[in-house]
Amino acid sequence: MKKILIIEDDPQISSIVQKGLTEENFETKTANNGLKGLDEFHFWKPDLIILDIMLPGLNGIQVCSKIRETSQVPILMLTALGTPENVALGLDSGADDYLPKPFKFIELNARVRSLLRRIENQVTASSTLFSFSDLVIDDDRKTVIRNGHLITLTSTEYRLLLLFMMSPKKVFSRIDILEEVWGIDFESGTNVVDVYVNYLRKKLMQFGDSKLIHTVIGMGYVMREEE
Repeated sequence: MKKILIIEDDPQISSIVQKGLTEENFETKTANNGLKGLDEFHFWKPDLIILDIMLPGLNGIQVCSKIRETSQVPILMLTALGTPENVALGLDSGADDYLPKPFKFIELNARVRSLLRRIENQVTASSTLFSFSDLVIDDDRKTVIRNGHLITLTSTEYRLLLLFMMSPKKVFSRIDILEEVWGIDFESGTNVVDVYVNYLRKKLMQFGDSKLIHTVIGMGYVMREEE
């Protein structure tokens, strides 16, 4: 049975999420502030964390950053602050996905199962190198190098970049990307794809002068060199 830690200070939301996940046959624990959440993470070792941003003590951004110092456990961030800036801040701290409040439990459950499914489907393969322009991915070591510089990515950013690197010059729709990277096979109305693409672009531009991921208006995104 998979263990899910819910770090949420709103007792009503925490109760609804815990009840729903328990009915879905998950083992759950709750914490109502950041410090308690970190303690539960260290001692209980959950398989996935649902983390609110607005927490007393340590906020969700701080909690996520501290967890990422020692673990790559999947983190789904809940936020009432749905602006791109706040979403980017959460992703930068190491979250794998985010869900704006208010939300329906059916969508939260889908996100949870998608994150867990990605972990279960990870396989160890022989060393595989992908290169495009001045960018190189070593998928065995999970490293990304541009112009000799190591680029640090979250696990979701890495999967997104690998998708583009495996099929350069192919246009991916937002639905394609949701299915391949998040494992979500329906249009959820989220702008998570756009947020991650923009954030990935910024990281890639730190060590290169040319943009590699381009928008194809009305269609999606493609990896190609600038013309």
